[in-house]
Amino acid sequence: MAYDVIVVGSGPGGYVAAIRASQLGYKTAIVEKENLGGICLNWGCIPTKALLKSASVYENFTHAADYGIIATDFKADFGAVIKRSRGVADKMSKGIQFLMRKNKIDVLTGMGKLNAKKEVEVTGADGKVTTYQARHTILATGARSRQLPNLPIDGQKVIGYREAMALPQQPKTMIVVGSGAIGVEFAYFYNSIGTKVTVVEFLPRIVPVEDEDISKELEKSFKKKGITVMTNSSVEKVDISGNGVKATVKTATGDVVLEADVVLSAVGVSANIENIGLEALNVKTDKGRVVVDKYYKTNVDGIYAIGDIVPGQALAHVASKEAIICVEAFANKDGKYHHVPEALDYGNVPGCTYCSPEIASVGLTEKQAREAGYEVKVGKFPFSASGKATAAGAQEGFVKVVFDAKYGEWLGTHMIGYNVTETIAETVVARKLETTWQEVLDSIHPHPTMSEGIKDAVEVALGEAIHL
Repeated sequence: MAYDVIVVGSGPGGYVAAIRASQLGYKTAIVEKENLGGICLNWGCIPTKALLKSASVYENFTHAADYGIIATDFKADFGAVIKRSRGVADKMSKGIQFLMRKNKIDVLTGMGKLNAKKEVEVTGADGKVTTYQARHTILATGARSRQLPNLPIDGQKVIGYREAMALPQQPKTMIVVGSGAIGVEFAYFYNSIGTKVTVVEFLPRIVPVEDEDISKELEKSFKKKGITVMTNSSVEKVDISGNGVKATVKTATGDVVLEADVVLSAVGVSANIENIGLEALNVKTDKGRVVVDKYYKTNVDGIYAIGDIVPGQALAHVASKEAIICVEAFANKDGKYHHVPEALDYGNVPGCTYCSPEIASVGLTEKQAREAGYEVKVGKFPFSASGKATAAGAQEGFVKVVFDAKYGEWLGTHMIGYNVTETIAETVVARKLETTWQEVLDSIHPHPTMSEGIKDAVEVALGEAIHL
């Protein structure tokens, strides 16, 4: 059975690649061993946002009196919250099924693997192996929870993000190991509905990839919510022999033992590059990722890789863009697409974290800009001075912008606060267009909105603040 394009994996990289290939006239198939949509739609981006929305609604009830509303006798129904999240994921997965039918893409159910002939072998649930040929094969197999040797995941007392989204009952206490996006999102969710949460971070500050001011603000917010934050700390071992978990945590002042119902390991992800046939074709890898060129071609003709299994940010929107670039690049060579796609600028990729307050950022942090040799202008506008934030009762956080003082180049934006994930795209587009601070100030920002904070922060950077 032959195809023009076979995509292995149906996450936001895989299904987008398949759709774009079909749009460009390729006979296309996609291989998936579980549910269409991959981890993002089924166990990641989408269902976690459903959980976080439930947490937000519950928080609104707890603060209803602040808005002149009397709300009594309410509680979080953990089972119903989980059920809603799973329902949202199921609906989105069904949406991908529709897109596959709409674009006439064949879905091959099973585990996909390359063989020595550059064919794709698909092993079904019954163990039957079917072999398919393709001119172009795109590997988009994603990633899984990274496991530390001293923190093995058993799925019950020591869990990963997947188990955290479908626990049979709400834990009374939880230790979250790692404070990246996954860790702080789950810390916020469980804390909001009544679980006592402790966050343990090995590095000196939480959300360590963010600007230092963002880290300080989130830690302040978390502590205000009752979340215990331990930085410069590491879980050395766990004892799961009792009813709960005893975690030995190494700190700067000595070891402490923490007890909890469950430990969530949120220390990053590992690429799924095992058992997909890379060795059969001697596909090059480095540090656990597949080596590719700027158009995601491997060292083997006709074999490509995108998403979490290649170097770059392990983000859904990155995988989707890599998918389109990959397909359009080989389609151009095949005479099916009219121009060579532009390579992805990994320095202009936005990152969003959906805890409360939300975090959104793109470009260089202030520290990175200074270390790169820029003379910078920095503006910081607090949402406490924002009309929209004040009206919404969401005065936490700020917008911070970083500009090159010499030419006015927009180097980066870092935000923490209500709904900031919806406003970061302005900076992404502006940086792509090589916008300077003058164009930002010459563009009207609607009032009252959270987006005004970006304009206000630019004014602060230039010493022209109106609202501070």
